[in-house]
Amino acid sequence: MNMKINRKNILQVAVVAFILIFLIAILPMTKNMVLAEEQKPIKLSKPQMDGNPLLQLLAKRSSSRSFSSDTLPVNVLSNMLWAAFGINRPESDKRTAPSAKNLQEIDIYVTTAMGLYLYDARSDLLKPILGQDVRGLTGTQAFVKDAAVNLIYVADYSKMSSLSDEVKLMYAAADTGFISENVYLYCVSEGLSTVVRAGIDRQALAKVMGLRPDQRIILAQSVGYPVK
Repeated sequence: MNMKINRKNILQVAVVAFILIFLIAILPMTKNMVLAEEQKPIKLSKPQMDGNPLLQLLAKRSSSRSFSSDTLPVNVLSNMLWAAFGINRPESDKRTAPSAKNLQEIDIYVTTAMGLYLYDARSDLLKPILGQDVRGLTGTQAFVKDAAVNLIYVADYSKMSSLSDEVKLMYAAADTGFISENVYLYCVSEGLSTVVRAGIDRQALAKVMGLRPDQRIILAQSVGYPVK
């Protein structure tokens, strides 16, 4: 039996098909819109600092750019460096601050009035690098020469050879941030002043420090007693 397909029927079928496709596409979006409308803000409580030493330290965390000329005792310097990036799990050689892929690519150089040193966390030692006071070269701001200690965070790119330059910088910057915050918290606990800094003539400082081409200065951090 022959059937004649009328144009009106074809148009009706096309319209119905279009409506069905539209509904299939729009329904998930409509559901998400409804959920978004139903979502309410969550009222957070005030920080409960009683009995929580970490919150109490964070409440006092701040940056200071004013330092006295008093030197740091060796035990204070030792504790600060351990807090920064010391070994807290000797069985696995892991540290007080995380590092991406456990590369541990950040070295901490320490400048004092007596010279430049490299922190060796495994030996609990400051290795002499340069017997010269280079504190004033660790930043472009005048106060850096007055701080008892300036820490220089240097990324060793040779430990990151499998990564792109962009990823190397991202990891090194993040890992330096973890370490410098540990220093901030230790300084609060010990009544020290500190500030982390990016204003550095990196090329000039790297030359004085004798860094290799695959070492990069990321940030510096001044530490000392506050002016009384």
